[in-house]
Amino acid sequence: MARNLHKLMAIKDEYEVARLYSEGDFRRRLDEVFDGDYSLRIHLAPPLLARPDPKTGKISKLSFGPWMFTALKWLAKARRWRGSAWDVFGRSEERRIERRLLADYVADIAALLPGLSAATLDDALALAKLPDTIRGFGHVRRQSIDAAAPRREALRKQLGLN
Repeated sequence: MARNLHKLMAIKDEYEVARLYSEGDFRRRLDEVFDGDYSLRIHLAPPLLARPDPKTGKISKLSFGPWMFTALKWLAKARRWRGSAWDVFGRSEERRIERRLLADYVADIAALLPGLSAATLDDALALAKLPDTIRGFGHVRRQSIDAAAPRREALRKQLGLN
């Protein structure tokens, strides 16, 4: 339960991605691998800029040049806005879903613990491990969340939590 609670709490949001790319460690590791004068392009799907592909409906990534690393440094510094009124990313559907997943998980665990017994242990463990099935980012994550939802409801019903 603790591992899956951590997984749901440790959201890799835009601020965290910006921090990871703008830290010196990322560039240092690249310099260890590549010699000479090279330039980087980064492919991102920023929530405010990326649009769905008209054919597939999936969000298309955009390509950005080296200037984006400067922008990412500023975004990394803005992480203190996370959860505040200034957090424009926190209002996205993806972030709302992640907060709901966390709240649902905490509620599920709190509800199943009082009735935990040898008879309910297998179903309780399956419910506690359900976040392990949620992987990826963006539309991939959404698909795994949608796939986990019926399993969650079935387990809640078996455990008498509905």
